[in-house]
Amino acid sequence: MTQHQTLPNQTETAYHYQVVRRAIDLIDQAEAPLSLEQIAAQMGMSVAHFQRLFSRWVGISPKRYQQYLTLGHAKTLLRDRFTTLEASHAVGLSGSGRLHDLFVRWESMSPGEFARGGEGLTIYWGWFESPFGPAVVMGTEKGICGMGFAAEMGEDAALQDLLSRWPKAEFVEDPMMLRPWVLQAFGAGDGQLNTAPLFLIGAPFQIKVWEALLSIPSGHVTTYSEIAQAIGNPRAVRAVGTAVGRNPISWLIPCHRALRKSGGLGGYHWGLPMKRAMLAYEAVHAEN
Repeated sequence: MTQHQTLPNQTETAYHYQVVRRAIDLIDQAEAPLSLEQIAAQMGMSVAHFQRLFSRWVGISPKRYQQYLTLGHAKTLLRDRFTTLEASHAVGLSGSGRLHDLFVRWESMSPGEFARGGEGLTIYWGWFESPFGPAVVMGTEKGICGMGFAAEMGEDAALQDLLSRWPKAEFVEDPMMLRPWVLQAFGAGDGQLNTAPLFLIGAPFQIKVWEALLSIPSGHVTTYSEIAQAIGNPRAVRAVGTAVGRNPISWLIPCHRALRKSGGLGGYHWGLPMKRAMLAYEAVHAEN
């Protein structure tokens, strides 16, 4: 097993995410809301221990967080925190907007470079402990190009998933090269307004969709149809959904903020429990 790079406070928060992940399963399986005592008992913890761990990760009580994790929360987000991407583009947020309390700059490869399957690229990679469990991060000298999460699918599958995106690239395991960017990505940097560069490797249509995703503020959501409108192709909702699902830089390009117009969560490449946890985590911190 490849050793994971730990970031400040991230080993502890990754463990707390596993606690939250188990709590999500219990909440999903319950026919009615569970009390704090019921959740703690089913997880084999004392009430005090569970409340302390849970609150330290998310910043609020398990009872309140349970409200964010319910399936109806997606509809609440659409009603109260819906982002119109056309407005975001109009005020110049795309490509330079505020994201996770830092400014992200990005560039993309040319269509010809993409068509060559990463040929000629050197991609560095490493495992890191993140707030959402083990994360595999990849990047070129220009910036982060891949980020995946292993809590649901396992580490081998997550790594192979990203490796397969660019079959002709040369891959070099070098987490220390990526560490400064990853510190920024998960909010563990030095507190200064630095940039976490992204390098988007995809087809032109995909990159337009990912650019639109970058316009969605933290704590807000939008819909697949809204993204299609924003990129000037309103009938391409299904193609937009496919491009969202192929986003290689999860969390930083926030595909978890794209929902169905009906209020359904839609899919999520790294597992729906991960998507629900990310949305709830962001909604909590947006209000605090």
